[in-house]
Amino acid sequence: MLKRISILLIMSLFGLIAHSQNIVRLDTIKDPGSIDGYLVQALIEDGDTLIHVPLRTIVVRPPFKFKSRRQQKRYSRLVLYVKKVYPYSQIVSEQLNDIHANLDNYKTKKEKSFYIKQKEKELKKQFEGQLRKLTFTQGRILIKLVDRETGHTTYEIVKELKGSLSAFFWQSVARLFGSNLKMEYDANGDDRMIEDIVIRIENGML
Repeated sequence: MLKRISILLIMSLFGLIAHSQNIVRLDTIKDPGSIDGYLVQALIEDGDTLIHVPLRTIVVRPPFKFKSRRQQKRYSRLVLYVKKVYPYSQIVSEQLNDIHANLDNYKTKKEKSFYIKQKEKELKKQFEGQLRKLTFTQGRILIKLVDRETGHTTYEIVKELKGSLSAFFWQSVARLFGSNLKMEYDANGDDRMIEDIVIRIENGML
């Protein structure tokens, strides 16, 4: 019993966030095996001092149910592909937020256009070599994940930042390679497997 209490106490010493104005700093609480101990925050409720421990949401997902061995192989292959391209979709989302935040600093259309071109050069220099190594399937998955992360299709992003003509051009190029920049992410339908994999990746299960 004492061991369980010690474990719970140690857990309470990290990542403490106050959710009330009635927050005080406690005296140093020491773990039996610790020399220095830790300073923690706590809540005061009805005269009692309570250590407050915010825990991240724990996601529990059952194993994916496969209809056939072929589907299982497809899932395993998708795991590799999604792991490879998912980080790029996050980068796109971060960069898009960064661009939107900074565009307000430029007043004229010419200044904004110059800024976007500079960002494009930076990203091209950093990621072009890696992205060129993606297979068609990996590229299609990335296009869908960009929609998942940003809420906008790749076509919409290109159109917003580069204009309708540029978006039409790249959409035409994508079509030649059997892809579609207008593809939308369907978490509950065609992309159910990808969604399952992404959730597992986000929660450290893959």
